[in-house]
Amino acid sequence: MSIAKFLKRSAIAATMTVAVAAYAQDIKLGFNGDLSASPSAQSGKAGVIGIEAAIADINAAGGVLGRKLTLVIRDDQSQPPKSIQNMSDLIDNEKVAAVFGPTNSGNALAWRHIPNQKKVISMGMIGSGTDITKPMSAGADNYMFRVSMVDREQIAALATYVAKSGSKKLGLMAETTGYGQGGLKDMEEIVKLHGLTPLATEKFGVADTDMTSQLNKMKSAGVDTIIVWAQGTPTGQLIRSMEKINYFPTMLSSWAADNITFFDAAGKNLASKPIFMRTVVSPVTPMQKKLFERTASKLAAPSAFPFVLHGYDAVLLVAEAIKQAGGTDGAKMKDALENLNSAVNGAMKTYNKPFSKTNHEALMASDLAFVKWSNDQLVQHSDNIIKSMSASDYKR
Repeated sequence: MSIAKFLKRSAIAATMTVAVAAYAQDIKLGFNGDLSASPSAQSGKAGVIGIEAAIADINAAGGVLGRKLTLVIRDDQSQPPKSIQNMSDLIDNEKVAAVFGPTNSGNALAWRHIPNQKKVISMGMIGSGTDITKPMSAGADNYMFRVSMVDREQIAALATYVAKSGSKKLGLMAETTGYGQGGLKDMEEIVKLHGLTPLATEKFGVADTDMTSQLNKMKSAGVDTIIVWAQGTPTGQLIRSMEKINYFPTMLSSWAADNITFFDAAGKNLASKPIFMRTVVSPVTPMQKKLFERTASKLAAPSAFPFVLHGYDAVLLVAEAIKQAGGTDGAKMKDALENLNSAVNGAMKTYNKPFSKTNHEALMASDLAFVKWSNDQLVQHSDNIIKSMSASDYKR
């Protein structure tokens, strides 16, 4: 064999070896969210547990396109600048195919331009701010998807509850974070659709422990029903403040009241005051029960389990998009998610074409349940108002 032919064959063999190695290389996924700082950090930890469980199951079944999935975790400590830095690091340096998270809605709003510019999928599974999955501009390609609660969907149901109750003495309260103020915007818009005008609107800080001043204004205005948008700990402190002035209006709140940080702040006797919404009250299907048995010992509290489900199903949807796209090209994955050819049998539900070009939310109000605390357990709540409600009553 001539030297020229030898070198040519060697070059071809080397190229094939590189190609095979690249194909066999693990597919990196990223998580960017709070795992240590805010009242919602335990939700972030539960979400990661769900992501890791799904990755383990997929890898045990042979991976995706013959490649194993791996997870790169970044704690953003609830700080927008840190979260932005993490997102750039995961995409530019770690070369992840998709990013899960964040824990806090305000952080997603701070960096959502990055995955859109870089054309990398962001699959939210905790933060519920309404604007997170909106395109950056009308008609623009959108790489922000979500498998989680959505503030506007929750508020659509809660506002319907108020309207059906016949109350005209409504008050709105929200924490001053991006999460709280995004929720307040949704509340103001949706109650208006029901012909309701709040008698008072008040704000409080996420670290505040005394909200009696704001509550006294509510009381003086004659408010008998309050919708509150805040994280778990401040919502618990708000109820403590209600106790101080013996003022307990009907209270509807964000789903953050399912957080053990809320229960701890409010205490067992007061935790039952608010009505809120949740994707899953407790494990009911065989798949959910099996996943709960695997993960329960790792959770801060059983109430965090829905975030395990969100994380688990988020990975399944991304994995299906990679399969359909034939790889990890972001644009192809986006197109696949917007038109999934196969149903995805998740732990929370079966997803039949959950996304479209204009809808990047996998869960809607019809997927949610009204819940309350009873002693130290979350239970599904039903009353005559809820029984009279239907999805057609919701206004958005």
